[in-house]
Amino acid sequence: MKYAEVAVNSPIAQRRSFCYSIPPRLTVDVGQAVWVPFGAKVLQGIVVKLSDYPSVEDTKEISGLITSSPLLFPDQVELALWLSKHYLASLFDAVALMLPPGFERRLVTFLQLLSYPVDLSQLNSEQRQVIQFLEDKGKVSLRELGRKLGKRKAEMITQQLLRRRLVAKSQQLEAIKIKPRVVPYLKLQIERDRVETEIVQLRAARAYKQAAVVEFLAKQSQPVTLAELRKAIVCQRAVIKSLENSGLVSVVGVEVRRDPLAYLRVASMGLPNLTPSQEVVWQKIRNSLAQRGRNRSPLVFLLYGVTGSGKTEIYLRALAEVIAQGKRGICLVPEIALTIQTIERFASRFPGRVAVIHSGLSLGEQFDEWHRIREGGCDVVIGPRSALFAPQPDLELIVIDEEHEWTYKQSDKSPRYHAREVAVKLAELSGAVVILGSATPDVETFYRGQRGEYQLIELKERITPRGLSPLPEVEVVDLRDELKAGNRSLFSRSLSRAMAAALAHHEQVILFLNRRGMATFIQCRDCGFVLNCQHCSSALTYHLAAKKLICHHCHYSCQLPQVCPQCRSERLKFQGIGTQRVEEETKRFFPQARVLRWDRDVTSRRQAHQELLAKFRAHEADILIGTQMIAKGLDLPQVTLAGVISADSGLNLPDFRAGERTFQLLCQVAGRAGRGLVAGRAIIQTYSPEHYAIRAASGHDYLAFYAQELNYRRQFGYPPFSQLARFIFSHTNAVTCRKEAERLSQLLIAEGDRRGMPDLRLIGPVPAFVPRLRGYYQWQMILCGTALAEFLNDMTFPQGWIVDIDPVGVV
Repeated sequence: MKYAEVAVNSPIAQRRSFCYSIPPRLTVDVGQAVWVPFGAKVLQGIVVKLSDYPSVEDTKEISGLITSSPLLFPDQVELALWLSKHYLASLFDAVALMLPPGFERRLVTFLQLLSYPVDLSQLNSEQRQVIQFLEDKGKVSLRELGRKLGKRKAEMITQQLLRRRLVAKSQQLEAIKIKPRVVPYLKLQIERDRVETEIVQLRAARAYKQAAVVEFLAKQSQPVTLAELRKAIVCQRAVIKSLENSGLVSVVGVEVRRDPLAYLRVASMGLPNLTPSQEVVWQKIRNSLAQRGRNRSPLVFLLYGVTGSGKTEIYLRALAEVIAQGKRGICLVPEIALTIQTIERFASRFPGRVAVIHSGLSLGEQFDEWHRIREGGCDVVIGPRSALFAPQPDLELIVIDEEHEWTYKQSDKSPRYHAREVAVKLAELSGAVVILGSATPDVETFYRGQRGEYQLIELKERITPRGLSPLPEVEVVDLRDELKAGNRSLFSRSLSRAMAAALAHHEQVILFLNRRGMATFIQCRDCGFVLNCQHCSSALTYHLAAKKLICHHCHYSCQLPQVCPQCRSERLKFQGIGTQRVEEETKRFFPQARVLRWDRDVTSRRQAHQELLAKFRAHEADILIGTQMIAKGLDLPQVTLAGVISADSGLNLPDFRAGERTFQLLCQVAGRAGRGLVAGRAIIQTYSPEHYAIRAASGHDYLAFYAQELNYRRQFGYPPFSQLARFIFSHTNAVTCRKEAERLSQLLIAEGDRRGMPDLRLIGPVPAFVPRLRGYYQWQMILCGTALAEFLNDMTFPQGWIVDIDPVGVV
């Protein structure tokens, strides 16, 4: 008998697999989806290992197969096992990253009455309400009841009714979420020479609509969809049914791919000539790719190239090389917004062979793209971090553009992985090559390049339509001097003059501020009261378009009060600035300019990113105002001026990476200017012009920044000289939250002492940067050391704890 280790879709399973025997009637392989008994339930599972011997004494049998063949490649199964171990994540959560969209099906709890009628005299009003609801509906899911009464109340009343034996509880898997799209096509079933006779007979029987349908289909060279027919002829379904019954027409279902790139119209592009620097870089990569047949050891390139140096062309040539070898690739971009430009360039080079995967697609589009990729239907997959787990067969190349971006880290749910580290591990398992590209590499990545762990290759020259061009000149404006001169507007005198000059020459301007909204908080000028969120320890931001105060953490909103809730004063002051305020001020100072704003508030609609980018590239706007979305790799050749409204917003956060993030953002924003026929310029406004990150950014001097930042990290023992793990505990009770954080901190210290780990140190526990979030109090601590995943792997953490290995931020 054979045995299988299965990752089970249950929160109880956590980081372990479960051993099941394989009944003789089933053929099971690694990566296959199966049904398995788990307690009293039958749940989904993925086979992660096969063995001739069981890992436990008593085993249950696999109940059945969900799929007839494996869903995951062997390399993906190994990657899931590594993800679970390295990031201390549930094994099924790690596996789920690679499963087809809509695959996961949770158990749904249903309630129904045990007997009719029910004596309502012994029940309270809420219990009677639930009984009445069940009488009307019959079988009701607990989720539906929760929507009606509220989750907690529904669960409480359900328990009361179960104890009284008035209702019964059952569980079943939720319905399949997504299936292939099947479109009905109509086809004429009679020979052409019979068409006229049948039409005459139908008209004689006064079946005029049926005759019109037969006549229309006879003129078509191939079957047509029902939708196409109804555009030509208004007819009911009964007309088609009659024709089917008489054998004149057949309706067949045809699977149709939901194509997310159906809108795309791109012309094929030839190969541009490479600059001498590009040629040197390309030959190094090309030679390495050519030798991969003999050497499959991990190979990672760090392509360090200034903004506009032609890194994308290197990616395209590398992909073309592996495709010529019969292999395939994946290209990651940090934001969904950037997939638009990337897809256009890649689709023009590889027409019809590019797939896209991201959360902005409908579930049906994601489903169809996943299966198209799995079947080898495309050469290149493009998308944000989740695209790394696409089932790309024959994977030979992984490209990560703007590798420094912290959006490559999944921080909001488990597994809390970093796509860069996972890509390197996937390359190690599959024998693929990785290219990491950036103008401002992550300090840890560049450190590895300097040490020879990665092959460091450089592009030092900027390419524009003018030829090789210098990087835009950067001016740093000290806002303290502006205040001394009596200028209290958002725009320094230098930035105002530069904007006026650019607009006069019909050039475009981008303005960057990494804060949304109109005012970041509202304060009473008499008593100092600040309007805070009811659920979070944070101020409410005023949004002009919505005319509401909104919490950027939990999305709680309320109307702007007319008076102070504390002292009833009418002297409420709008403090702080956001992109909406910048938009209003820009329109006031430059009324003739056409202004666009690009932030999360205006990009919630589908295709919103595409529309905004298309408008600005078509010069339907003169000034683009935005948050970090506009700083990430966009190619806007008509922009000649980039203005940073405030460089200080992220500089003073209590995070050791604050300087690095500020430097990267400033360099990326400045790099948007001067990519076309006219030279560019950037203006940075700040109250901290002496800060090393701002000084280095003003000179586009990454090496100077890196040297100072590395010295600072070495001094305090931060990465790359150590590894970090962040622990966050949440609870509705503040005292319980503090005590649990203190308990775990003592446990970690004791465990470190027991194992003899002198380099282990603990920072905290302390309240989190946002001490209360969505109604939960938060305490955190940072563990600093080496090989932390191994140290923590045998420990179990109570419910409420989040463990984040290699966090990108500590606030």
